[in-house]
Amino acid sequence: MKNTIVIPAFVLLLAFSIAAQVPTRTNPDWAFHVINGQLPAEPAGPKTIPNSKRQFTQAQIDDLNNPPDWFPEEHAPAPQIVKYGHGDALACGACHLMSGSGHPESADLTGQTSAYLIQQLEDFRTGARKDSARMNGIVAGLSDEESRKASEWFATLKPQAWTKVVEAAMVPKTFVGAGRMRFVTPNGGMEPIGNRIITLPQEQERATRRDPHSGFIAYVPPGSIAKGEALVKNGGNGRTLSCAICHGDNLMGLGNVPRIAGLHPIYIVRQLYLFKDGFRNGPDAQLMKKPVEKLTDDDVLSISAYVGSLPPVK
Repeated sequence: MKNTIVIPAFVLLLAFSIAAQVPTRTNPDWAFHVINGQLPAEPAGPKTIPNSKRQFTQAQIDDLNNPPDWFPEEHAPAPQIVKYGHGDALACGACHLMSGSGHPESADLTGQTSAYLIQQLEDFRTGARKDSARMNGIVAGLSDEESRKASEWFATLKPQAWTKVVEAAMVPKTFVGAGRMRFVTPNGGMEPIGNRIITLPQEQERATRRDPHSGFIAYVPPGSIAKGEALVKNGGNGRTLSCAICHGDNLMGLGNVPRIAGLHPIYIVRQLYLFKDGFRNGPDAQLMKKPVEKLTDDDVLSISAYVGSLPPVK
């Protein structure tokens, strides 16, 4: 008998979220994930992860209004909106995790100032920053107090080394499954990486359980980290500006200019394209208009590979 795989409504919503960020010109599907496959259904029953005393069913893990907090002792008490969603305002911890590190298809919020995070929420609210299928709708359902409390709480969380960046000429064949996460295709073999960044969970089972202690591997083309370093540090002979001018010498942020060191490489790719295409157009985004104006697709990949490879420490 064949197993029937049911695609939950929340999975389809996640697919639409990334698709809604893709401008009319073609952007790389390896960074702007759209679901094109499914993992087999998880067996029923409670799930556990290493070193946590808690357990949740997969349905509970996938509840975007009440995400699992595997290690509540590792952070200060979270605001209600981080733990529990209401209406269109989903719980922040569902996509960004209760650690704040998020998954590659969302964003790592750790190490950012509360003022920066509040401004991003305001940009989503006004439409200056566009994510019409997800964040614009979520923020529309938030009160000013919820936005402030969530931002202040995430700003207390410490960055961690979350993505290991590895140069590789060959990578496993993959698909994008539930939650817009990329997985290895079973028995799919290997393929050339080409001009892509392929990000995979270090441990698939732990990633699908939203384990905040299990990170990711980003495979990047050979030579891309060195090319990115030259662009980031020296501007590539006028193609861009040194990132340290605004983001600080270690790229850990300067005032309310955000930390970029150690962020998910494909998140950085998406943001550079969104700056180029006007999907990020808030007050702070104006500083990025000139730096991204002349960047090629190869430049965007290389910068993201290098910046993502840096340790997120001051």
